Amino acid sequence: MRAYDSKDGAILWDFDTGGPCKTVNGVEARGGSLDGGGSGDRRGMLFVNSGYVIWGGMPGNVLLALSVECK
Repeated sequence: MRAYDSKDGAILWDFDTGGPCKTVNGVEARGGSLDGGGSGDRRGMLFVNSGYVIWGGMPGNVLLALSVECK
């Protein structure tokens, strides 16, 4: 997943959704392919579901919550 600057198209940040993820509750989780309805944003946070095995995608089991700064 990438964020681009709306003024000049420069890449602001880049995040690999296909690896292990630190979770809020400490449960082991792993991201995967991105596919589906898309991401949603709310108050400076971007929410993305990661992990689809449909059509040969990479499995996973996380809902990513990324800030504008990708933290």
